[in-house]
Amino acid sequence: MELVCYAKCGTCMKAKKFLMANNLDYEYREIIIKPLSIEELHEIYRKSGLPIKKLLNTSGLVYRELEMKEKVKTYSDEEILKLLSQHPMLVKRPVLRYEEVVLIGFDEKEWVEKLLK
Repeated sequence: MELVCYAKCGTCMKAKKFLMANNLDYEYREIIIKPLSIEELHEIYRKSGLPIKKLLNTSGLVYRELEMKEKVKTYSDEEILKLLSQHPMLVKRPVLRYEEVVLIGFDEKEWVEKLLK
């Protein structure tokens, strides 16, 4: 199980606490130090089953700087994935990867459902 996070992200801290509280082993990956590759982002997108827009950190500075609100209306999925690979802080966090399960963001109810069956 891999947890992709940003160290200063409060939501990522909640996810880490959840995993520790439930005795779930994971490898921590700092997104700034080891960004997700385009191949990994393709896999995350496919396995998550979410619309491409759900992979974007819409509340972040990079989202505003790149004017993503307008770009997502016209960019293809491939163009958005490429931007995500070039700008790690544009990726919504945390990203949990575990076998065929990919969880984007931290929703405790969803994490319980997917990880504690």
